[in-house]
Amino acid sequence: MTDLYDDDGNYISRTSRKKDCDDTLELGEKILALTKDELAQFNMDDELRHAFEEGQRIKSHGALKRQKHYIAKLMRGRDIEPLTAQLNLVLHKHDIFSAAFKRMEKWRDTLIDDGDNGITAFLEEYPHADRQYLRQLVRNVAQEKKRNKPAASFRAIFKYIREIVDQSYNIDENGL
Repeated sequence: MTDLYDDDGNYISRTSRKKDCDDTLELGEKILALTKDELAQFNMDDELRHAFEEGQRIKSHGALKRQKHYIAKLMRGRDIEPLTAQLNLVLHKHDIFSAAFKRMEKWRDTLIDDGDNGITAFLEEYPHADRQYLRQLVRNVAQEKKRNKPAASFRAIFKYIREIVDQSYNIDENGL
């Protein structure tokens, strides 16, 4: 009888309860379809992890269907928002990497095209970067273009930007 009402005492219709159960089952199926390495990245309790690992070992269609429903039952008793967020991160990591790569390319082009103004803008976003080293790399790119030399500094700027962005991400992630 308590399943008929939410925490605020509002009535939950049978249709919305069924939809929530179906959504939980679908989330469990998506997580179950991941590789073992991708599943290992998820942060979940041991009981749920064991159920997913067992589900990945099952080959029989009927047994797999029962295991999926068991996983959904376990998930209904837990907060599934973290699992949803982790799944989205795993499924879209290529998109996230591509977007970050494009931002770094844009920073490189801004540094080269805008000179000191580009360097200042970069330092506003990443204050731990070395202004003098960036200026040196930008000057080297201009000299390489003028002399038709290989673009070693062009690649060095991108490499340095990637190091700075990665450091910034690690600092933000660790809360320092």
